Amino acid sequence: MTFSKGDHVTWNTPQGETHGTVVEKREKEFQLDGQKFTASGDEPYFIVESDKSGSKAAHKGSSLSAKKS
Repeated sequence: MTFSKGDHVTWNTPQGETHGTVVEKREKEFQLDGQKFTASGDEPYFIVESDKSGSKAAHKGSSLSAKKS
C-alpha cells in the first residue's frame, strides 16, 4: 500500500497503536534522528508525525495502515 503527504495513518508501537499524518515519502537512503534507513523505489519509507506527541518517525509502508474515520 502506498501513502501520500497528508494521509492519516496508524502504526503499532510498544505502547500500542499510534496515529498521525504522513509528512514525506523517501525513496533513497537517509538518516533521521541519527538512525540510517535504506529506502528505495520498491520499498519506500514514510516520515510520519504523531498526532499525540508531534514527533516524527520513519516507517515502511507495510507497517502503516490507513486510519479509519
